[in-house]
Amino acid sequence: MEFTKLCSPSLKELFITQLEHMILSGKLKIGEKLPPERQLAEAMQVSRAVVNGGITELEKKGFLIIRPRVGTFVADYRQNGTLDTLISIMNYNGGRFRDEEIRSILEVRAALGVLAVQLCRTHFTEQDAVLLQNRLNEIQNATSNEMAAQAAFGFHHDLALVSGNTLLPLIFQSFKVPVLTLWERFCTLYGIEALYRNTYSLWTHLEQGNWEDAIAFINHSLDTTINGSRPIYYD
Repeated sequence: MEFTKLCSPSLKELFITQLEHMILSGKLKIGEKLPPERQLAEAMQVSRAVVNGGITELEKKGFLIIRPRVGTFVADYRQNGTLDTLISIMNYNGGRFRDEEIRSILEVRAALGVLAVQLCRTHFTEQDAVLLQNRLNEIQNATSNEMAAQAAFGFHHDLALVSGNTLLPLIFQSFKVPVLTLWERFCTLYGIEALYRNTYSLWTHLEQGNWEDAIAFINHSLDTTINGSRPIYYD
């Protein structure tokens, strides 16, 4: 069994987490003005540097908005947020996504997968098929849900790289944490073998050059997870 290093969060991380929870729970409401940094620092018994750094990070995540010479206000994070905001919401919910968030992630995954296949069809090589097959073998040989999810992510990230579009793998990489979470959830409910069979079917279409079948399979497979027989919702 492999153990990982333990480390405690910094004061800035604790500050960020506390304010995120206050915003997500509704204790701090959208549009509400925060106390001045000095007052916050005194109340939370941390330095102003911790408060200033934490507020800057929370603004990047879309939780706060800083108005110079006016103050800092709670922002509408669903309108102003990023993928980091989504991860914060997941952590607040005990590592779970809500139904609408799962559905949204899967819909984006389907769009990215279809685009990757469409771009691959003009230059997909035998070497590319072998590259993806290696990832496929990693899924088959995985001994944990986490390993299987990592291998599945590698398969689809490599597919994005093979597409030749320089932005597509970067976009896919930005979704890594939520996508891994959902693949692990899928394996928990339906097993690693089911994830392997799904990926094998897609790989077979790609290897044989059946591009329209590959696109149809991506859409059908994700639709069964969103609306069909293999949901991964928590409720």
